Formats: sequence, C-alpha cells, structure tokens
Amino acid sequence: MPENAQGRLKVGAPVAIIDIGSNSVRLVAYEGQTRSPTPIFNEKVLCGLGRNVLTTGKLAQDAMDKALAALARFRVLCDTMRISEVRVLATAAARDAGNGAEFLARCEQVTGQPVELISGKREAKLSAMGVVSGIWKPDGVVGDLGGGSLELIEVKGHKLGSGVTLPLGGLALQDRSGGSIKKALKLVRDAFEGLPQIEACKGRAFYAVGGTWRALARLHMSQRGYPLHVMHNYVIPARDAVDFARLVERVDADMLDSIESVSAARRPLLAYGALVLEQIIRLAKPSEVVISAMGVREGLLFEQLDDESKAQDPLLAMARELNVLRSRSPQHGEELCAWTDRFLASTSLDETAEDKRLRHAACLLADIGWRAHPDYRGEQSFNIIAHAGFAGVDHPGRAYLALAVAYRHMGLSDEKVSPRLRELATARMLDRARILGAAMRVAYIISAAMPGVLPRTPLHCAHGLLELNLPEEFAALASDRLFNRLKSLARIIGRTPHIQVG
Repeated sequence: MPENAQGRLKVGAPVAIIDIGSNSVRLVAYEGQTRSPTPIFNEKVLCGLGRNVLTTGKLAQDAMDKALAALARFRVLCDTMRISEVRVLATAAARDAGNGAEFLARCEQVTGQPVELISGKREAKLSAMGVVSGIWKPDGVVGDLGGGSLELIEVKGHKLGSGVTLPLGGLALQDRSGGSIKKALKLVRDAFEGLPQIEACKGRAFYAVGGTWRALARLHMSQRGYPLHVMHNYVIPARDAVDFARLVERVDADMLDSIESVSAARRPLLAYGALVLEQIIRLAKPSEVVISAMGVREGLLFEQLDDESKAQDPLLAMARELNVLRSRSPQHGEELCAWTDRFLASTSLDETAEDKRLRHAACLLADIGWRAHPDYRGEQSFNIIAHAGFAGVDHPGRAYLALAVAYRHMGLSDEKVSPRLRELATARMLDRARILGAAMRVAYIISAAMPGVLPRTPLHCAHGLLELNLPEEFAALASDRLFNRLKSLARIIGRTPHIQVG
C-alpha cells in the first residue's frame, strides 16, 4: 500500500477476487487477508453469460465479448492498486457451456491469472463459508441464487452439511421455461421434491445469497419504509417474505416502488428469484429469511484463514480495526471493555454472552468520532456505526451500538438520535445502551481517552451505592461535573452515587 495511506490497516498486501458468474462478472479488492476483510474497490458488469446456455449449449458471443472487456479493465485496475494476488473464479455458465473451456482460456490470457472453474458443490461450500464469515453463529440453510444455478447447503456455526446445486438460477429458469412463470413453478417444485436441504430448514433461518435476492430485499426495504439501508443481515419474517414474493411475481417489475434501484438488466429476473424464494419458504418452512451480502468471494477468503483467525468474532475484529484507525488511544478502548466488565459484574443486571460482545464492540467504537466538531461527534459516530460494513451483527445490534456511542457524546436524551433507528432496538437494548453510554461518559471525563487511568479507577456497585474510586493522585478530578455524570448513571440503575478518594 502507499506509505502515506494512514487510513489503511497494516494487514499485509491487498488481495482481489474476480468472479465470472452466469449473470455478472465482478471484481472485489480487499484491504488484506483478515477475519473481517474490508473491500477497497468493488465493480460488477452484468454480462448475462448464462443466458440461453441450457437451450443452445453455448455462451453467446456478445456476452463473452462483454465479459472479456470487463476482465481487461479489471486487470488494469488490479495493476493500478498494486495487487499481485488475484484469484479468478468461474461458476455455472462456464461449467455448463460447450464452449466454456475455450472461453476460460481466453479469460486466462486477458487476466494473466489461472481461472478456477468451481463445481456446484464447491460453490455451495464457499457460499456457506461466506455466511459463516459474516453472520455470527448461523443456524439454518444457505441458498445462493445466481444466474445459472441455485446452491443449497445446511450450516450450523462453523459446521457445514452436504451441498447440492440445481439449475434454478434466474437466467436458467427464464431459458428453460421459455419465459413462462407457470412452467418455471413446475420446474422449481420438481427440483425441490425430497431434497434433504429443504427438510433441514424447517423452523430455522434461510440465508439468502445472490444479487437477485439482494435486489428483492432492497425493494422490500423500500416498501416498508425501513430506516436502515444496510443489506447484510436484513431479516424478513417468513410470512412477510412469501407475501412480498407473490407481489413481485404478479406485477410488472417497473411498477414496484424504488425499482430504479435495480438495474434494467436484472429486473426481468426478479420474478424468477421471487418464485424460487416463495417455494423455498412454502416447502422448507423457515422461521425467517436473512439476507447475506457475503457469499462465495468472502468464503474463499475465509477458507484461507488459519483456525485461530476463523474462530475470531468478526464484529469484534472490525471494531478493533476501527479502534486502531480512528481512536485517540486504541488501548483505552480495550481498557474500557475491562472497566465496564467489572462495573456490570457488580450490578444486579443480567448479561448474556451476546450482550457482552455487543458491549465490548461499543467500547471499542466509543472514540471513533473524536475528530469531528464537539457538537457533532455523537451524530457522526452514530452514522458511522449504523452504516459501517460490519459483519457478525444484526440490525437491532447495530442500533444498540450506534445509540450507546451517541449517548456517550450527547448525553442520555433521545432528542438528537433517529427515532426510526431506535425502533429497531428492543426495550432491553435501549436500556443497556443508556447504561453503557452513561458509564462511558464517566470513563472519558476521568481518563481523557488516555490509557492507564481506568484500571486504577474502578467503578462498582455495593450496598446500594454506585461508587467510583479515585486514588490520591486523581483526587482533583472529583468535581461537580464528574459527580453529575456519576449521578446520571446511578439514577438509571437505581443506586446512590458516591466518589471515594484515596
């Protein structure tokens, strides 16, 4: 990386993946090989390589020309970004076409890199690993819908079941059905009959991967006026997903609200993607549909990590990265985690493992807005956290993180935070966000965001008191301002504030 790029992490050389899919050809370059990799460049071209492959047996010349032109541009871009490690993958269209091998040979010439033609089962496995990399402790079935195929595979934590690939991608269904939704429905039902992956999904989550399903989710967000426009980990209740899928199948795509957010080339495939999703829900009976923005590419990166890195929490990994990049003292964020550990343990408040990981993430993110004007630090921190490219956190969790850090800067009033985003958090989460925000307001006024202070100034509850201990050298900190902040925290946890000096 350029030596003066102070906003980049020192995580080794950047890496890139080029994905030659049935509908799109995409380049994603990542900052480095990490547990929670951050894209530094992302571009796709809708080439439609899989169009009519199942009826003609070949890739169309115009689609190949468009793909090769995109690959030539991607090679220049990778050279410009000084990326030497470039992985090139090809999926269903190249697998199924009679001229696929010839096309891939040309792809290798253009990119200067070998092309890995992955099997359907490997594609399913990589998609599942992408979900594992981006969703904390997933439990259900992953479905990756591309232009040519649909892959289904069971996942529970880091354990993967056996995968299956089916010719049910949007382009493939459009081709095989002759453009008839009714005929496509029969093809889908026949393909799903007796599948163990369908049976395994009952009462569990269905993780939807792929551009067409992301486009459907974007439209669903618009239809319901959803306040957070972050696709990853967007959850749709199963019943709601069925109703929306039926709407998309029934109406002209151009009549849907916010259809302009979907490219014209993808719009004809929406009805087929909705049909497949509807049948999965009707037959598999999942509890909910969870959209994953991470799939094959992220799965490939995850596969290359060592076991210790794979076991890391992706949310905490990225929170630590932002702490390093943006905080006045990254060590202070780590100390704040331990300081609030001791405080919470002394209260009567119960805390689950999920509560604790979210609290730690909030502590690591608490100082990322310090460079903003003091009047806007809370607002800026709130927006950064709510819209960051986090993995391993759902939308209510995002709301909690953003609110806790906003309270830390702006006080405990809700007047300056988004009322719509607050709706995403549960009452319990809102309460915990206020408590943590109030505690952080105490921590920062005694430490000035510098390390070494919090370990020596414990905060704890005992005998009805909320007591802050200050050693003699910090006695001058015992001001009215500090006491008022301690009093605000004491009020919301039902204690009497006290500062103990010496």
